[in-house]
Amino acid sequence: MSDTLLASIAGLPEFFSFFLLAVVLVLVFCRLYTWVTPHDELALIKENNVAAAVAFAGALVGFALPLSSAITHSLSLADCAIWGAIALVVQVLTFAVVRFALKQLPQRIQNGELAAGVFAAGCSVAIGLVNAASMTY
Repeated sequence: MSDTLLASIAGLPEFFSFFLLAVVLVLVFCRLYTWVTPHDELALIKENNVAAAVAFAGALVGFALPLSSAITHSLSLADCAIWGAIALVVQVLTFAVVRFALKQLPQRIQNGELAAGVFAAGCSVAIGLVNAASMTY
C-alpha cells in the first residue's frame, strides 16, 4: 500500500469516534427537543404535517451546523462533546425564545400553518449559524 493510503486509513478510528459522538448527540438532541416541545413532531410528520416537518428539519440543521463546527475545531473528543452539548442547549433554548416571540407557535404548527413552521426553522438555522461561527476558538 502507498504511504498516502496508509495515512488516510490511519485516520479511520478518529473519524469513527467523532462520527459516533455526533450521531449520539443528534439522537440526544432529537429526544430532548421533542420532549421540550409540547407537540409530538414525529406523530405530526407521520400525519403529513408539513409545518411540523419544516420546523423539526430546521431545528436539526440548526443543531448540526454548530455540531459540525465543534467537530472541526475541537482539540479532543471530550472537547467536542462539551461544545456539542453547548450547541444542543442553545438550540433547545432557541425554540423557547421563538415560542415566546410567536404566540401559540406549537398550536400553529399542530394546525399545519406552514408560515409558523418556516419561521421556526429559519430562526433555528440562523441561531445555528451564529452558534457555529462563535465556535472558532
